[in-house]
Amino acid sequence: MSVTRDRPVISRVLHQELMDLLARDKRMDGRALHEFRKIEVETGMLKKAEGSALVSVGGTKVLVGIKVDLGSPFPDTPNQGVLTVNAELLPLASPTFEAGPPDERSIALARYVDRSIRESKAIDLEALALQPGKIVQVLYIDVYVLDYNGNMTDTAVLAAVKALENTNLKKYTLEGDTPTFNGELAPLALKDYPVSTTFGIIGEKFFLDPDLEEEHAAEGFMSYTYTQGGNLCAVMKNEQGYLTPSQILDMLDVGWEKAQEIGRSMNWRKD
Repeated sequence: MSVTRDRPVISRVLHQELMDLLARDKRMDGRALHEFRKIEVETGMLKKAEGSALVSVGGTKVLVGIKVDLGSPFPDTPNQGVLTVNAELLPLASPTFEAGPPDERSIALARYVDRSIRESKAIDLEALALQPGKIVQVLYIDVYVLDYNGNMTDTAVLAAVKALENTNLKKYTLEGDTPTFNGELAPLALKDYPVSTTFGIIGEKFFLDPDLEEEHAAEGFMSYTYTQGGNLCAVMKNEQGYLTPSQILDMLDVGWEKAQEIGRSMNWRKD
């Protein structure tokens, strides 16, 4: 039985065209195999949010807003604040996005953004506990895909981290068991700045940051998120298909090189 998804005619045509180009180490839009599209960043545009960022990678645009509230910790982590990620694929972004409950793609995107941030230890969750076991700060990370032209995964992780970097937290004093906002704000301290890199795969060839046409043509996708120190903190494989160990290791090496390059271009805040 075939492990490759059934393709419409247009995707099969694109698949063959991309295969022919990759055989010559070329791509449909003229980029090198491991070349990222242009990244643009804007922060602080949502005035009612504690933090926000709009990131564009080529024609893909993702907006992330951060809201912070007070709440109760989870029973198994009473000394930690709470991090929750939600992702919405807005119908205006693509004809394939539909209104209604989250589908598999939005759930997978939210989980990957959550894992990238949580497992990188970018946020000191213990610092968000105002009264351990009782009152903690809850960070809501809302991801909105506004325009979709391929590779929303890397775009969403970048936007989420830039929004967190842009986040200011209220400072509280405790009066008995009641936290009171003292009128001061402080930047959310970040311990790391994770970067995701996604590859499209056809046969033995892989290429970085697939655009929409390349996504239609690809046989599969691999995403890796790295900390600034080079630790791997999240991995996701989309679509069916077989990967060789050497492909996986080669993508890991290229991904880390490109994550460093992207990280340098982001001008992260130095905490």
